[in-house]
Amino acid sequence: MNKISLYFENGLMLEAKSFGAEGTAVGEIVFNTSLTGYQEIVTDPSYAGQFVTFTMPEIGNVGCNAQDMESKGAHCKGIIVRSYQARPSNFRSEESLDALLKRENVLGITEIDTRFLTKMLRNEGAMMMVASTEVHDEEELKKILETSPRIEEINYIEQVSTKEPYVHTEARYNAFTFEYEKPDTTKKIIALDFGIKRNILNELTHAGMEVTVVPNSMRAEEIIGKFEAKEIDGVFLSNGPGDPLILKEEQEKIRQLIAAKVPMFGICLGHQLLSISHGYATYKLKFGHHGGNHPVKNTQTGTVEITAQNHNYNVPDNIVEVAEVTHVNLFDNTIEGLRYKESPIMSVQHHPEASPGPHESAYIFSEFAKML
Repeated sequence: MNKISLYFENGLMLEAKSFGAEGTAVGEIVFNTSLTGYQEIVTDPSYAGQFVTFTMPEIGNVGCNAQDMESKGAHCKGIIVRSYQARPSNFRSEESLDALLKRENVLGITEIDTRFLTKMLRNEGAMMMVASTEVHDEEELKKILETSPRIEEINYIEQVSTKEPYVHTEARYNAFTFEYEKPDTTKKIIALDFGIKRNILNELTHAGMEVTVVPNSMRAEEIIGKFEAKEIDGVFLSNGPGDPLILKEEQEKIRQLIAAKVPMFGICLGHQLLSISHGYATYKLKFGHHGGNHPVKNTQTGTVEITAQNHNYNVPDNIVEVAEVTHVNLFDNTIEGLRYKESPIMSVQHHPEASPGPHESAYIFSEFAKML
């Protein structure tokens, strides 16, 4: 392992060991409290532009495989772990995490106090940082960081969205056959890809929907035309990276879909864009919600669900003027789910497809199917 230097925008500089790719990268650092699923996190497009600090100390134990990829590649700038395990041990492992990171040009940082970093982010909030296996001078690293664009200034959607439409045919993973199921579908929807996760598509298909994934650039007029011609029954707005407030074209597109009364369901970024498009701007949380153990209360049933989370932005409380709150985060009472009063639209901030509970939030996909 080579030396890697880290410089944070609060002026802190640290040294650690590197694995994965080499080079220099700038991004926003967050922490994730998930105990499992590091490959799914690394390949989640919503982490584009970010360094992920894992609070789970041992990472790399079970290796990586093609079936557990959440997208075609890795999208985060880097990962920070206390202890990297270079010799994976699992019957499904096909390659090491190190090999995946090298192939996808993602930095791996290890032999560092991740507990300290987590406390720093908890107290000071998410911040920008630079990491390099090439540059070790503090002043030079500081200059690189100060002259690089911040994450809220970059439209990562253009990088992670599909370039061509495609139909997703797989559903849930079957732990007995070790294959993805292929159920019958009765409804047809379009999924606007802002950085969609594979398992979201699996759950939509499992709930009986044939999903055509389309680029974020697809025009609202074309979508509305398909809906009015009964070629589709509704639209899914996906998760994705970055600040939703800078996505002006997507906001205008969604406003047109709202006006046309197109049934919609949004998760994470899609949830935030629906709020903004209704006139309620999002705000940035101090250090965000990232992990697989966040309790969320269903306000309609009183049930508490253990959810997966990955977001730095949240919808405002005054959105209750146009929507009913269906889910609330029990950590900080922020809004986690909405049903709009005047439109066939629902959305959630958490990730009901990520199976942390493991399946107590999966009903949300069935609710969308029923709404259609």
